[in-house]
Amino acid sequence: MQLFACGVNHHTAPVAIRERVAFPPDILPRALADVTGESGLAREAAILSTCNRTEIYCNTKVPAAVAEWLASFHGLAPREVKPYLYQLPNDQAANHAFRVASGLDSMVIGETQILGQMKQAVEKATDAGTLGLLLNKLFQRTFSVAKEVRTSTEIGASTVSMSAAAVSLAERIFPSIREQSVLFVGAGEMIDLVATHFAAKSPRRLMVVNRTIERARDLANKFGGEAAALTNLAELLNEFDILVTSTASPLPIVGLGMVERAIKVRKHRPIFMVDLAVPRDIETEVGKLNDVFLYTVDDLGEVVRSGQDNRQSAVVQAEAIIASSVNEFMHWMVARRTVPVIRSLRDHGERLRRHELDKAHKALLHGDDPQAVLEALSRALMNKLLHDPSHALNQAADSERDQLAQLVSRLYNLHNE
Repeated sequence: MQLFACGVNHHTAPVAIRERVAFPPDILPRALADVTGESGLAREAAILSTCNRTEIYCNTKVPAAVAEWLASFHGLAPREVKPYLYQLPNDQAANHAFRVASGLDSMVIGETQILGQMKQAVEKATDAGTLGLLLNKLFQRTFSVAKEVRTSTEIGASTVSMSAAAVSLAERIFPSIREQSVLFVGAGEMIDLVATHFAAKSPRRLMVVNRTIERARDLANKFGGEAAALTNLAELLNEFDILVTSTASPLPIVGLGMVERAIKVRKHRPIFMVDLAVPRDIETEVGKLNDVFLYTVDDLGEVVRSGQDNRQSAVVQAEAIIASSVNEFMHWMVARRTVPVIRSLRDHGERLRRHELDKAHKALLHGDDPQAVLEALSRALMNKLLHDPSHALNQAADSERDQLAQLVSRLYNLHNE
């Protein structure tokens, strides 16, 4: 067993790189099947893909090949991804998984959303049949560590969320959110979180557009807003001062031409835009327009980081919990290496037991004295069990006999005078 993790995140790669190696939900099953299938790259695999990171956790004998697969699956040359890629073997991979789930590696230190996203990644891998003994153990321990960190430390206290950061940036552009109209594109968890923060500011108008109109209505009703189909986005855009997008679309859904037309109708009144999607929902060229204030997830990180200083003591406590848990997990991994030997030893003993038991049964059927049969059974079994270690000691070279004797004494708990 060799645990390995590799990927890119907001620490190592800009959003322009992260969006190129992201795994949208519709291609995730195919990717899991590919990396664990005929390629033989990994015996087990799970893929975590969010707006801030894309990571592969696997059980593999060829770590470098898995890292190259991440690039090639997306049609990229390995050299395009390598400068941004981290590759973490065994204890480093376990440490990383524990830190990610505990919120220590997030743009928002202590946030809880990543734990849910990691659990979803495990569910997807389970459904795809790509989890085995190693990764099941890793993620069970990961979720246990995350729970311990959150219950034993103040890591989540005073957390400045991405959603709150979006509102904070909007308030730098507009004197009051109450006077603005807000349009949300998408109806997933992230939009729900952001809409909650904006709705608390009582905007003049709130609307949700989504490919599935029913989901848009469900979310809009939660905040007393309106709903519309995504196909109406182009004609609606000019009516809103604030736009927040977070969809799973592999291509931008808000293009330069669409925004230029909206700005013209608005007579150049500014639009504040937040693109929380990876890959991005809004074309990068939109940010160059004079009347548009466009922010990505990386931009929001600057706002978030300003509220994290008072949680450093909690981070130190969390790191200590994680370090201890990594040691325990690695001890389990190392112990698993002896399982084949232990299994073979027990199989060997079972064969000897059955052989002598069969002889004893036959002797009893022939009318032999039961006491004598038991005595013969125990003596024969003892001799056969001790034959191999005794023979190894007798045949050992002078250079290894003392060491072998010490090992036998330890294995059989002998106390030689």
